[in-house]
Formats: sequence, C-alpha cells, structure tokens
Amino acid sequence: MGKLSTVLDQIDSGSLLLPEFQRGYVWNRDQVRGLMRSLYRGYPVGGLLLWETESDQAAVRGGDIGRGTRLLLLDGQQRITSLYGVLRGRPPRFFEGDSTAFTGLHFNVDEETFEFYAPTKMREDDRWVDVTRLYSEGLGPFIAMFSSDPLRLQVYLERLNRLLQIQERSFHEEKITGRDKSIDVVVDIFNRVNSGGTELSKGDLALAKLCAQWPDARQAMRDYLQKWQDAGFKFSLDWLMRNVTAVGTGRAVFSALDNLSAEEFQQSLDATAEYVGRFLDTVSGRLGLDHDRVLMGRAAVPVIARLLHLSGGRFRDAVERDKTLYWYVQGALRGRFGGSTETTLAQDYEAVERDGVEGLITQLERWRGGNLDIQAHDFEGATRGSRFYPMLYMLTRVNGARDLGTGLELRAEMLGRLASLQIHHIFPKAVLHKAEYERAEVNAIANFCFLAQETNLRIGKRHPAEYLAEAEKLQPGVLASQWIPADPALWTTDRYLDFLAARRELLAEAAQSFLSRLREGAAASDSRDLSPVSVIAADDVEDARAVQVKAMVSELNELGYASPELDNEIADPVTGRSLAVAEAFWPDGLQAGLGRPVVLELDPDYADLARLEELDYEVFTSVDALRGYVLRRNVDLAGDEDLETPSEIDEAQSSASRDFETAMRNLYQRARQEANYSPTYFLSMLAEYGGLETARRLLHAPTISDGFATLWERGRLDLTVEALVNSSEFHELFTVDELAVARRRLEQFGYLDA
Repeated sequence: MGKLSTVLDQIDSGSLLLPEFQRGYVWNRDQVRGLMRSLYRGYPVGGLLLWETESDQAAVRGGDIGRGTRLLLLDGQQRITSLYGVLRGRPPRFFEGDSTAFTGLHFNVDEETFEFYAPTKMREDDRWVDVTRLYSEGLGPFIAMFSSDPLRLQVYLERLNRLLQIQERSFHEEKITGRDKSIDVVVDIFNRVNSGGTELSKGDLALAKLCAQWPDARQAMRDYLQKWQDAGFKFSLDWLMRNVTAVGTGRAVFSALDNLSAEEFQQSLDATAEYVGRFLDTVSGRLGLDHDRVLMGRAAVPVIARLLHLSGGRFRDAVERDKTLYWYVQGALRGRFGGSTETTLAQDYEAVERDGVEGLITQLERWRGGNLDIQAHDFEGATRGSRFYPMLYMLTRVNGARDLGTGLELRAEMLGRLASLQIHHIFPKAVLHKAEYERAEVNAIANFCFLAQETNLRIGKRHPAEYLAEAEKLQPGVLASQWIPADPALWTTDRYLDFLAARRELLAEAAQSFLSRLREGAAASDSRDLSPVSVIAADDVEDARAVQVKAMVSELNELGYASPELDNEIADPVTGRSLAVAEAFWPDGLQAGLGRPVVLELDPDYADLARLEELDYEVFTSVDALRGYVLRRNVDLAGDEDLETPSEIDEAQSSASRDFETAMRNLYQRARQEANYSPTYFLSMLAEYGGLETARRLLHAPTISDGFATLWERGRLDLTVEALVNSSEFHELFTVDELAVARRRLEQFGYLDA
C-alpha cells in the first residue's frame, strides 16, 4: 500500500515515471470531479499497477530515467495525473493532454459538492474553496475566513480537514518485477488490465519497443507531424509509423519494425519525411490539393513513399509522376484506402515492387472490376465531406475555372489580394429551403462552386436566374469554365434537380478527361505549378445545422472530450463503399482511446446505419440524442447530483404556466400538421419534464435543438419553443437571461427581422 502523498512525491523526485508507450491524458472534468467526490466520501477508486525495471529496459516520458531501478506507472495514469494536477496545481512532468480538465476545481463547504470555477457563481461566495489553494496553503487562510461565525467555522474546518486527508489515502499497489519481464510482456499485461481504458494500438506497441533503443523516437516523429500541421496537413502518429514501416521494411505490419535497429529506424524516418514532403508538394502544386480538407486518400501515402524509396527518392519523370497521381486520385475516389487494411497495403507494396506504378494501376483496375471511368452519379454526394468534393476543388484549380465576377482564373497569382476563395452555393440555401428541398439536396456537391471572396459577397442570396445571365454576358464563357449548365430553363427553383443532373454530367466529363490525360501521361508536358490558396466556407453561419453542430463540439470540448472530424466520409473497410458522410466523427471515441467510435449522422436516410453498427460504431442521428447520451454519461461519472435548474416558480398557482403547458403541446401538433415534422424527442421531453421545464432545459442548452434547426429549414421558426417563450404573455415564467437566449436565437436566424 502506498499513500497518495508518497506517490506524488515520487513523481516530483523522478522515481515514478510514465513509460513512453502510454498515451496521453484523456480524462474530462466530470471524471476528475467524480474522482474527488469518491475520495472525499471514502469510496474505493482502484489500485495502481507499477513496473519495477532497470533503466535500460524501457523508454520513459517526463525526464531522464538515469541509472538503476525505477518505477513506471502502468495502470492508474489518469487518476494519478488528475490528483497530481488538483493537489499540486500543475501537471506532472510526464503530462501530455489538456490540463484544463483538472484546473480550477472548487469545493463548496456548505453543500459538500465539487465544481469547476464559475466566476458569476463563485466570485462573491466564500463557501467555494479553491481545492489547490487548500493543499498548498493549508487550513490557515480559511480559519480566518470563517472565524466570524464559530458554528460555521467548526463544521467547515471539519469538512476541509476531511478533504485534506485525501492525500493520506492509501492505494493498493501491485508491482511487475524481474529482468525476464520484457517490454513485450509488460505491454501485453498493460493491455489486459487496461481493457476498459486506452488500449495500445499496433503502432504504439511497435514504437514502445523502438523507444527502448532510441528514447527520442517519439519526439522526433512529433516534430515532423508538427511541421506538416504548420503547413496545413494534420496526420497521426500511427499514420507516420505506417509510412516508416513501408519505407524501412516494405511490409504492411508494424511487427516488421522488430528487424530494424534504432539507427535504421531513424534513417527510415528521415527518408520518409523527405518522401512525404515531396508528395505534399506534388499534390499541392500539380493537383491543387493544398490543404487538409481536400487531401483525400491519405492512407495511400505509404504506398507512394515506398514507390519513391524504390525510385531513389524521386519520380523518374513527369509521366511517372502523373500516373502515380492518377492511381492516387482514383484509389481515393473509389475508397481503396477507406479501411487502410494491412492486406490492401501488402497487395499494393507487392505490386509496386514488381511493376512500379503500372502494377499499382493494374491492381486497382482488378479490384474495381476494370471500371474506373467517372460517371455523373459519382457526383451525387452532399457536403464537403463527400469524397468527390476534393475532385470538384481539384478541377477548379487545374482546369482554370474562372471567377463569375471578374472573369479571372481562380489562381493565387491572378487573384492577388483576393486569393481567398469561398464556397458558393449556386442556388442559395435560403431559396432552396423555402422551396422545401431536402438538406442533402441543398448541400449537393453539384450545387457548389468556388468564387473569389469579393464576388461571393456581391452575389449574396441572389437567384441564379438573375446573376448567372449577368455573369455570362459580362464574362463570356465563364459558366462553362465552372461547368454550370448554360440553359436558362434550368436556373429556376422548380428545375433545381434537373440543374443538378445536368451539372453532374458536365463535371463527370471534365473529371474523366483530366484523369485520362494523367493516366496516359499526356498532361505532363503542359502542367504548371499551382500556388496555394485559402478556402473559406463563408455561408456556414446561415445554416442552423452547422451552428448547432459547432456549438455542440464547443460544449464537448469544454467538458474535456476530443474534437471530432467534421463533415467526414466513412467508408466500408472491406469494399471501400461510402457508408455515411457524418457531421461529426470521433474515430477513437469521445475520449481518445476510450470507447467505441462515435458517429453523428444527421441524414440517416442517406447512410447505411446497419453497416455502421455492424462495424461497432456508436451512431447518433440527432444532436439532441448525442447531447443526451453525453449528459447521462457525465451524470454516471459524477455521481447522483441533480442537474441545476433556474429558480423555482410555483407552477401549481400559476395560470400562465398552465396556459404555457397547453401551448407547448399545441406546438407539437402544429409542427406535424403545418410543417410535416414530428418532433418525437420534444414530445418525450414534455412527457418526462412538463412544458415549463422542457422549455427551460432547451434554453439552457448551449446549442439550438434539432427541432429548431428543422423548423428553420422549413421556414417555420414561429413553431419553435423560442418563439413561444418570446411571446409577451409568457414572459413572467422566465428569467431575463432565458428570454435573452430565446430572442438571440430568433434574431440570429432572421425571424424577428421578418
């Protein structure tokens, strides 16, 4: 048994460290709060698993292990890191993660509850004690603070002293000892005891072994990843490991790295960084794929790195370069690398080893049944997460698409100070929503084009029948350069779906033509370098769904959850088929490495939900459902405290509250009858909480509800809870802040201006 204070002292002295193979800190504030509450109440919180090892057996994080025997923390990192952060007021030396998860914890000595600092609630209330200050300064300052009330002083000091005694809490310790306990054995033990936590990936395991020989390996890889991130491309450590494995061994399995010495691994890493840099320069300069959003098929890069390695670090000529780009683009469009399976990579390594890029193309054609032609239906996807969005951007860059306002090609050197492009909906969202088109139709790839920022602002929400004719008259040929159908009959709202079909035909023809030239090497002689431009999704603020998702992500980030991949296509790892374009996707779980992958898919009719669930993804089809799941999860973690509610109103005596209850239920019926929308989640809230409490919960949520977003899309914000709350007859039921929230949401989406 070891006391907590002793464990923390061991961290300070460097005698207790973290093995390099451990991932970083992933807990959120509710988990920290729940841990402190359990310790305060004397509940069991688990033991520690330590590895007693000689200094040459394992790489460590957080300092030089020095000579002799050291203790490495295998199980209990999240708990000990949290306690160190709360009690010491700083993260331990081995820390990697977000320290706000344990910064600012306060204890209410009156209610015996833990919460993180909230200025408006705590600034003038001395009952909220800074827990870190208590541990650093002791009881002295608080004796003076509460001395004016002897009765209160006695009770509060007893509670603060009980809180202080947490540092004397003993943790059961188990140790793994013996020279025969290799890092392979220890990692296996770690994964077994940590099966409910952050299990090591195959890449982590391989890197753990390498760090034993080269302690700086992980940092060297992080430095390269940071360099690429600074250039606008974000990659994972596992992805880089996959590339190094390809270059250094020619194999797809990480275990192949066992045969490399530390020196050989370092050489392979440096070579890989050179090849990746050359690839990024090539796809950016040749294809215009110059930022992370449009860098499709990144799981193919290890194959290209292997090809470059076999070719002496460079493409042999422009023809080989273009054929390689053809294979890369076609593979990405067809979902060849959706699963990044070792089997697929092994096949491609063998093909490139045998026949170079021609072998890769043959392999891809065989996998696709010989058909790689681009068809109009390939552009049927919606949102920027679709795999054909990068193709649209690429065509815009390489084919010299022109700005509808100035007629200039959308190239940095032509646009000058206007080099920021914006995504433009040819048919404005507001026009299509008013005509009751589905969201996936509104955000169809075939409704997108790119314009200079100034032109996009000038066009605004004008109808295409107006501005397209004007653009073509002033800049002849500009519509054809953007693959926009020239027939004015297709520019009317009632012919919108015909417009999409016609534009898809034009896009498919342009894509097929360019890719064919790449395949034949015919485009190599007239290629030109494309300078990067920035792309801004300027109209996201108009979309209630986008606002809702972004607000939800901010809320989850504040709670300590991981940031998701937004607007992300999820492919079947076996067939490459697109399963969904998720509004948000957490591939490693809401907390990195903890739990199943989480998918938020707001267009379930356009997704294969059954296959996603078969692949063990946790799927949510509304923001409200995901938020409810997170709140329930946090309540489970934090204990049995009730959620906060505003000050109570005597509803039984209030005729206004009874009228409001009736009006809320009428909203449900009117939404069904007048807007063809059945808000089932809203109905379940009414049944559970009643009308007034349902309204309060919706107003106190940091995001607009699914119902609000749907009714906005259908032009019926008058049927929202916010509109009802804003009615003068119900003002007395709500606080000033609640009324302000309702009004702000309505103003944000133009309802009160109507």
